[in-house]
Amino acid sequence: MHVTLLALGSRGDVQPYAALGAGLLAAGHRVRFVTFESFADLVAEHGLALHAIRGDARALVAGAGADTLALVRSFGALAEGYARDLSAPILGETDVIVNQLPGGLYGYDLAEKYGVPMVLASVIPLARTSAFPLMGFPRIPVPGYHRATYILGEQLVWQMFRGVTNRWRRRLGLRPSPLTGHFSSFGTTRHPIVNGFSPLVVPRPKDWGAHIHLTGYWLSEARGWQPPEELLRFIEAGTPPVFIGFGSMPIKSPERVTASVLAALERSGQRAVLHSGWGGLGQAVLPKHVLRIDFAPYRWLFPRMAMTLHHGGSGTTALGLHAGVPSGVVSFVFDQHYWGERIAALGVGPRPIRHTALTAGNLADAIQRGTSDEALRGRAAALGERLRAEDGIASAVALIERIVDTRARRAGDPTDRPHKETPE
Repeated sequence: MHVTLLALGSRGDVQPYAALGAGLLAAGHRVRFVTFESFADLVAEHGLALHAIRGDARALVAGAGADTLALVRSFGALAEGYARDLSAPILGETDVIVNQLPGGLYGYDLAEKYGVPMVLASVIPLARTSAFPLMGFPRIPVPGYHRATYILGEQLVWQMFRGVTNRWRRRLGLRPSPLTGHFSSFGTTRHPIVNGFSPLVVPRPKDWGAHIHLTGYWLSEARGWQPPEELLRFIEAGTPPVFIGFGSMPIKSPERVTASVLAALERSGQRAVLHSGWGGLGQAVLPKHVLRIDFAPYRWLFPRMAMTLHHGGSGTTALGLHAGVPSGVVSFVFDQHYWGERIAALGVGPRPIRHTALTAGNLADAIQRGTSDEALRGRAAALGERLRAEDGIASAVALIERIVDTRARRAGDPTDRPHKETPE
């Protein structure tokens, strides 16, 4: 079959879908990856065909800072351009659309235009549940509150994109979408949700229906990458170092944060690999026990570390847990604090630290716990071993194949009326 994968965001947002695309390709399917043009190298690395969306995720994130709503507004400001790039007739050459964007944005409309199924694909839990609130909302013990946060979050996103979406739908020859969107159809046979995280990390909520699937993580291999000699020598020169890096997060004062990191390492007596990231950490002269890097595949790097301290992005969290070493989170936006809390609840890392509360002292405490608590280290190793036994990509590929096959068979049944279904 011909699969269209739609994913926009930072590298951490996009990379799991590139890994899923490579799995679909290996299973014999054709895959077109719709993402920012700045990820052309990542798409080519996974052997996928690219349909480029004009834009640069790094510029968007830098402009928004550590503010979830500002980030959504930044994407929304370019929405007209996304619609233009998604109007190419070649996108009609597909059997299924696998859509990473929340609310089914863009993919829902393309699927309707071309009469193909859409599968929502997520690496964070976004399906409505009473078990916990939507990412970014606090936990409040009020009946009905948790589920209400999903409805509120859905509407905040939808109302921001509704105008541009409906103008685009008219150009596609479609009727405008309803005022409240199509969220009630998500997680049903009409629009199943495939989640690329593990039930070992996020236990399945009891109120998720049969069309909300958990497959395990979608992780990329370190394809064609060779570690530089400097990095190999540093790792092998002593006890395993700590990894510290905040990925794509913008940092207002990288000099101050770097100073806090160095002071925390001094207090804890640890060596470290410091990832510069989009925030530009470690630009000053560093002591010999700290090595700054611009890039290394986390799947290769993390198993060689004593622990990982990162921003709590879903992909980075997955790779840290998969490596079987303790993890710690310094959270900035949206889902990151949630992943930090999950790490702590599983007993495989210290409690998360909000980036606004980061000090040399609390960072040193986190490093000390992650590197010296043997019970914690044992739990992290055991969880990593169980996660490595999962094959999330193979499970997701099988699910997508089954969903497309089921829809194809239903298309030949004149009694089938998928638009009449009641959401679960």
